[in-house]
Amino acid sequence: MRDLTAHELILNPMTQTREPVIEIVGLCKAFGDNVVLDHFDLTLYRGENLVVLGKSGSGKSVLIKCIIGLLRPDAGTIQVFGDNVPDMSYAELDEMRVRVGFLFQSNALYDSMTVRENLEFPLRRHWIKTPQKEVDALVMEVLESVGLEHTVDMMPVELSGGMRKRIALARTLILKPAIILYDEPTTGLDPITGMEIIDLIKQVQTQYKTSSLVISHDMKLAQAASERIIMLIDGKCYGSGSFEELKASRDPKIRAFFD
Repeated sequence: MRDLTAHELILNPMTQTREPVIEIVGLCKAFGDNVVLDHFDLTLYRGENLVVLGKSGSGKSVLIKCIIGLLRPDAGTIQVFGDNVPDMSYAELDEMRVRVGFLFQSNALYDSMTVRENLEFPLRRHWIKTPQKEVDALVMEVLESVGLEHTVDMMPVELSGGMRKRIALARTLILKPAIILYDEPTTGLDPITGMEIIDLIKQVQTQYKTSSLVISHDMKLAQAASERIIMLIDGKCYGSGSFEELKASRDPKIRAFFD
């Protein structure tokens, strides 16, 4: 196997025939003199689990916020389902966000709402008119998917950290998104709970046929959940490949993640 070099993009041949659902070309974002993303490129294919691996402060959260339109890039294109996000109106962004689920690092559950009310909120937020009987069925379906049917009438404060993460994922699933963006999904969890969340990410992809973009610095997650990994280093797509391909690299910046 030949070595991966800096700024070299190694694509799995299997992805060549897949349909892109997110395509990012030349993405730049700076805050004053702090250049966070520097002509960053990324393609997520339909049905793929892609992990963007980078150190804390490397720009991973900025990347994901640009994708969903919370931050406006300084340059570059971000195409989601073929439409350029920076060109979207507020109405178009809302429509796109129905199809792109976002699992917040902090879970972002509403403390004053029960689990049921938290799960129903996205339907109300996007003015999706669904009979209550169908809403109830959806709530129980997504709770079953994350193994927490018994929590439906509990409050977030009554749940453990891992349970809150699962409920946040269930809330994302209730809109049946085609893409799920995971922001550091294992941060703050103990190793056993972290592995449970990793298994759940893979289970959701299989059950719901989602395309998943996971940003993380967790090497166990990168190894267990990814089909392909992109290394975000110095604001760029520094290297790409499978976990084993990257592990075999002799490039010192890539090796630093594995040593």
